[in-house]
Amino acid sequence: MSHAIERAAAALKEARSLLVITGAGISAESGIPTFRGAGGLWEGFRPEELATPEAFARDPERVWRWYRWRKVRYGACDPNPGHEIIARLESRYDDFLLLTQNVDGLHRRAGSSQLVELHGTIAQKRCTGCASLSDFPDGEAAEGESAVPPCSRCGAATRPHILWFGETYWPGVLERAGAMAHRADATLVVGTSAQVWPPAAVALGSQQAGAFLIDVNPGTTRVSEAADVHLVGPAGQILPALWEAIT
Repeated sequence: MSHAIERAAAALKEARSLLVITGAGISAESGIPTFRGAGGLWEGFRPEELATPEAFARDPERVWRWYRWRKVRYGACDPNPGHEIIARLESRYDDFLLLTQNVDGLHRRAGSSQLVELHGTIAQKRCTGCASLSDFPDGEAAEGESAVPPCSRCGAATRPHILWFGETYWPGVLERAGAMAHRADATLVVGTSAQVWPPAAVALGSQQAGAFLIDVNPGTTRVSEAADVHLVGPAGQILPALWEAIT
């Protein structure tokens, strides 16, 4: 067992409260491409073509086709050991919160329940009129069906319940994240590039407030450079080894 894993395990065993922050890297091991890497979902076109309020206003049918395709693709992927270990970690702590930047729903499918999906989820759609949430449709629109599903309550157009570029976080989301960051004894960051600043700032802020900061990442980021321990490697290998060291 490496010294780094021993140090991380010791901190997690001693902690009474744990904050976990995950990014696209953890889901890449399940076959979901990251946004910013080679072969990522954004490659070949500009994000503003599909993932902004302006894009939806210009061509809602195109936006919906893309998100329906993503939902099908996500459904074909399964949670990996990294997701599963995070769900097990939740059961060890009375005070636990998972903040995920991912919209794929794999954490919920792995069994996590104490979580905040910072950027929304592909599992839900939201009404542009009354703001009610409902289940995201499966598959492509059937023949004769509107490509933009209407709200069953008020009839207005719906959109994916996902935070788009240029939009602000929903009320209470960053406040809940910040509160946990300030009381966490340990913070575990997994598979994030640290290029999305609010989640990275939450991680670094937790360390400044006294948390032991652990970063699991094959590469080096601003978070890993500041972390008390940087565990180098994929989450699907590192987290099971960390769990074994804890238990």
